[in-house]
Amino acid sequence: MKRLNWKKAAVWAALPILMALLWLVRFEDLDRFSLLLREMLLAFGYAAALGDAKNKLVPNRLVLVMLGGWMLAMTPQLFWQIEKTLPVLLSGVLGALLGGAVFLTVYLMSRHGLGGGDVKFMAVAGLYLGVQGVLPTMLAGSVLSAVIGLGLVLAGRMDRKGTMPLIPFLYIGILLTTFFR
Repeated sequence: MKRLNWKKAAVWAALPILMALLWLVRFEDLDRFSLLLREMLLAFGYAAALGDAKNKLVPNRLVLVMLGGWMLAMTPQLFWQIEKTLPVLLSGVLGALLGGAVFLTVYLMSRHGLGGGDVKFMAVAGLYLGVQGVLPTMLAGSVLSAVIGLGLVLAGRMDRKGTMPLIPFLYIGILLTTFFR
């Protein structure tokens, strides 16, 4: 009989807790479609953060599933509630363009110091966050990663040329934006 890996089980148990907490906290002040998009982003972002933390890699397949999930959620809404959905669609597309453009610029200017998966993830996450949520998410995640990175360098646990995954920090930014915006 196979033994249960409690550490892995605890890590994956956090996702439904976060999703239930979001539902409890934001149920009254968000329409159901916005809540659905945020729940989807929590799930996809969680998987990306764990994968990036473990392998320093964001699989293209995950980014494509995120994109497909957004499109599958958005399409029926365009038929049922076009007046409410068009602003969400426009905001999502602008968020994707903004998130992707900012991270692509950093990627190119840093000579690939930022990973390509980070750029793709932030572009697709921008669809879910919208234009109002993408900048606070990027700012919170980037500042948090810089502070942690600086702390690791000062503590001697990482050298100046060391790398660390960015998606877990962006996920914290997503949590802050999703719960408090």
